[in-house]
Amino acid sequence: MTETSFFTITTTQQWLWRGYPICYQSQGDNGPAVVLVHGFGASCGHWRKNLPELATHCRVYAIDLLGFGGSAKPTPSNEISYTFETWGQQIGDFCREVVGGPAFLVGNSIGCIAAMQAAVDNRDMVLGVALINCSLRLLHERRQQNISWGRRVGAQIMQQLLSVRWFGRWFYRQVAQPKSVRKILLQAYQRPEAVTDELVDLIMKPAREPEAADVFLAFTRYSQGPLPEDLLPKLPCPAMVIWGTADPWEPVDMGRELATFDTVERFVPVEGMGHCPQDEAPELVNPILAEWIASHSDGAYRTGPSDYCF
Repeated sequence: MTETSFFTITTTQQWLWRGYPICYQSQGDNGPAVVLVHGFGASCGHWRKNLPELATHCRVYAIDLLGFGGSAKPTPSNEISYTFETWGQQIGDFCREVVGGPAFLVGNSIGCIAAMQAAVDNRDMVLGVALINCSLRLLHERRQQNISWGRRVGAQIMQQLLSVRWFGRWFYRQVAQPKSVRKILLQAYQRPEAVTDELVDLIMKPAREPEAADVFLAFTRYSQGPLPEDLLPKLPCPAMVIWGTADPWEPVDMGRELATFDTVERFVPVEGMGHCPQDEAPELVNPILAEWIASHSDGAYRTGPSDYCF
């Protein structure tokens, strides 16, 4: 099947992982491999403004995590859970079986945690990790110790309510509406013109699938697992952090603290942008990513000293 994006027509392909169909897109025939990992509620289509540009010098793949986009959405069970360990292994196996070797991983939001987990658990498959507005997991049980009593109790009550099936499904139906999705995006983005009908449709299409509610509710109740600061010191590869400084959900000052880890080579602020600067300001983010990837590829994929100036 094909999907029309803002920049090009990209063929969506399928890969079978542990018996579950996984969707991905790819472009580029030469250069280092790059795997793009979306955030919560998004899909490989969220990289439609980045994949073609990066593919001019790289072999680029954008993957739908299990439970999102066009990938399978199995009901959570003892056999399958929506955790970073699950997604990390999915990404590692994708590099082995589809990419055919090590790759640079680029994540946005929770995709950053999944990418780092993949690097920690699959040390031979990851060349570097670029984190774009990494999820700080502010609702994590360890984070809640540092917030006010009222906010902590409120978050815990909401998580308990969402565990009640009828309430959780009712809540999901309120959120999974075009008007609600657009309102949320307008909070996350600082350029309102970037919140297009195309973007809303990209999120709404998989959200309408019957199984999507169970995935949404499973993850909103997930307050365990790793934090960024748990994974960063374990990385076997270099990392770069990119941050939209006007992100209303992941404070840039907390993001800057990630740059204190030895594995982080640089912190690049994208001034005035929100939670998804790769989609909101691709003309700023694409050169940053391309230059960093080239710098770790022995310069073999640069065609001139000014190719990636920014």
